[in-house]
Amino acid sequence: MSDEIKTSQELWTGRFYNDGINSHDGLFDKLREECGVFGVFGHSEAASLSYYGLHALQHRGQESAGICVADGAGFKYHRGMGLVKEVFVNDTLSTLVGTSAIAHVRYSTAGESKLANAQPLIFKYRGGDLAIATNGNLTNAAAIKHDLENQGSIFQTTSDTEVVAHLIARSKHDDIVMAVKEALLKVDGAYAFLFQTKDKLIAARDPHGLRPFVMGRLGNAYLFASETCAFDAVGGTYYRDVEPGELLVIDTKSGFVEDRFSPIKQRAICAMEYIYFARPDSDIDSINIHSARKRMGRQLALEAFVDADIVTGVPDSSISAAIGYAEQTGIPYELGLIKNRYTGRTFIQPSQELREQGVKMKLSAVRSIVAGKRVVMIDDSIVRGTTSLRIVNLLREAGATEVHVRISSPPFMNPCYYGIDTPDRKELIAAQKSIEEIRQAINADSLHFLSKDGLLGSIGRPNVELNRGHCTACFDNSYPTRITEETEIGCGCD
Repeated sequence: MSDEIKTSQELWTGRFYNDGINSHDGLFDKLREECGVFGVFGHSEAASLSYYGLHALQHRGQESAGICVADGAGFKYHRGMGLVKEVFVNDTLSTLVGTSAIAHVRYSTAGESKLANAQPLIFKYRGGDLAIATNGNLTNAAAIKHDLENQGSIFQTTSDTEVVAHLIARSKHDDIVMAVKEALLKVDGAYAFLFQTKDKLIAARDPHGLRPFVMGRLGNAYLFASETCAFDAVGGTYYRDVEPGELLVIDTKSGFVEDRFSPIKQRAICAMEYIYFARPDSDIDSINIHSARKRMGRQLALEAFVDADIVTGVPDSSISAAIGYAEQTGIPYELGLIKNRYTGRTFIQPSQELREQGVKMKLSAVRSIVAGKRVVMIDDSIVRGTTSLRIVNLLREAGATEVHVRISSPPFMNPCYYGIDTPDRKELIAAQKSIEEIRQAINADSLHFLSKDGLLGSIGRPNVELNRGHCTACFDNSYPTRITEETEIGCGCD
């Protein structure tokens, strides 16, 4: 991937992160989400609905986008590199005629940024055309791929998704539903899959429910998406979550069939979806993201009150928590930091001076608000610490007399193997330094992280005894699936 800044300036993403900057360049050190999927079955405008659904999911990936439609006889599809609005230009959508569609936005992590990896991926096999789109990461994909290659398989992409396609093609079952079940029983990890044939749409979610996946309705049509905000964008309504281990099948003959390929294993939805990744207007397990983040801010105030003049949040994903902190403490909330959404595409220059200027192009401190004030700066996470240092210094340069940093999650100490772009453990500042050492490194007057118990209580989902737990491996090193030395960090969309 180049060092180009890919901005989603016209889109409200609900988060502040790298904005497409290579996460290893040190300018911004926020985590980046993996991908987003959207599906439609039974609507004459399936492609247009998918286009708007992808717009709503743009925050989950800005590197490529694609839509594949089926009209009962075959596929029509279009994929490209860039934002949704850049991929689907002119009359592209008008050529995608069909009543079912699967669609995808992608951000690559471990793999290459190239069109061959853009999804949906389209395959031809003995049962006919097959399209696949996924969000997540298969932790045993490398081992399966090695075995398949030894048996003669030839891979065209570096995507985990292609591994599943090969497993389906090698199945002894002629029925696509049985072949998909067989393939999914051989893979481990986190995933939300959409499979499409000329007359079927199949949705499947991993047995732990690590990645969010929801089902909606629009009239008689069925909708599927990574987040509920996509349903709002197309005028649809949320129906229910796709359950862990569930396989939902819709076709022109049998209609809607609820099935499963695996029993539910210990529920472990990614806690970072609530903290950072999902849009504030989305609901996960019927819990609104904005409300959950406000509760995190309130709990953070109870755990780490500090006397100050104003509270401000790092745009965009930390604003909800900052509002909660301010409401709990009675300290006024102010827009002390402003994100510039109209910087256009920029190239990072090698000099330190110009790199620092790049930060100011993306984020500005409001001098008239913070000058002479003791500021509580709320952020959702600290990864390498470089972003936090620069933002603290922005506030100090604008005249803040004190900057107290409060983080609405526990210290991020471990890499993610389930589809989130994370550095190696040696690059995670919380894995290498104490909280006091981190405070010094980011030039803050004080620093506090939300406790894990405080986080889980703030999210407000039923407890683990009801099989409704979270994956908190990035905080506590407790991974819900088997992790080996061969397990790759990254995203199955690569």
